[in-house]
Amino acid sequence: MKSKKIGILTSGGDCGGLNAAIRSIFFRAKNKYNMDVFGIKDGTAGLMQRPVSAIQLNHKIFAGYLLRQGGTFLGSTNKGNPFKFPNKDGKSIDRSKEIIEGYHQMNLDGLIIIGGDGSMQILQKLAKAGKMKIVAIPKTIDNDVGATESSIGFHTAVDVATQALDNLQSTAASHRRSMILEVMGRDAGHIALNAGIAGGADVILIPEIKYSIDGIIRKLNSMKKHDIQHSLIVVAEAVKKEDGSTVLHKYMDGEQRLGGIGDYISQELMAKTDVECRVTSLGHVQRGAPPTASDRILASAFGVYAVDLLNQEKFDRMVAWKDRKVVDVPIEEGIKTYKNVERKDSLVETALSLGIYIGDKI
Repeated sequence: MKSKKIGILTSGGDCGGLNAAIRSIFFRAKNKYNMDVFGIKDGTAGLMQRPVSAIQLNHKIFAGYLLRQGGTFLGSTNKGNPFKFPNKDGKSIDRSKEIIEGYHQMNLDGLIIIGGDGSMQILQKLAKAGKMKIVAIPKTIDNDVGATESSIGFHTAVDVATQALDNLQSTAASHRRSMILEVMGRDAGHIALNAGIAGGADVILIPEIKYSIDGIIRKLNSMKKHDIQHSLIVVAEAVKKEDGSTVLHKYMDGEQRLGGIGDYISQELMAKTDVECRVTSLGHVQRGAPPTASDRILASAFGVYAVDLLNQEKFDRMVAWKDRKVVDVPIEEGIKTYKNVERKDSLVETALSLGIYIGDKI
């Protein structure tokens, strides 16, 4: 009987745990089902290449440091929607057929995609248009993919942010300063909320809950009554200014991305008080760090389950973590349900109970 042939690609921003997932997929596919496993380079961009840019995976590849390494050794891409791919002349062209053709040229019996909600949405559309057999594994440091309690990369990002708060605590106390830590997360405050609680923050600002500079000042003043002259403030990158405007950073390539809200908070506090502030923006340190044990375990469990789904020919499914076990749901369910922080979230109540300022009128 001819061995089945499957592919793996990582799409979107990198994070801790991707290599652990790829490793798990290979071992389950090879050891349990004797499948041939191919890693597609650079996400969907690899399927656009001719010949397709892919490597056949083997045991030796996973014999060393790879499990412990951040990022993805296959490479990824988070630029260019293939249905509206940017051309050199500034116009957009549809390159989706190239990806579909690349998939079929490989004669795959199935493809496991590891990506966030944006990547899954694009690849599901490609799958429907080109009869591609896919199974999805959710990964995002933002933890905003619906239908799963956790995604690959989230725990590592929280751990990095928590370590940063641990390091900032001593310098804040030494100089009696307010140290402001800006973290990633897009429009969801999961990283800020979790790391803020774990790292002993005094103020946590997230996009989902309205705050005020005066509210922050009241918190700092209340700390001074207990002779505490320093503080830790965590702010998620998508938190807006008090006037509702979004803070964006413009890059040389013309793109504008979230970033800079920490500087705004610092300037406002120093303008209205005698507090001395310093700002640290973690940025991509949260993505490239070695994965935590939790992310390695989650990624490994997801990889095993995804291969089983392919073998059973259960396509258009996303693996998910619910009630301490792996389950599967339609990819559509993961895409359509955006998971942000809700006021009723138990961690919001935890933060409030710890005396952390998290916003006004909550």
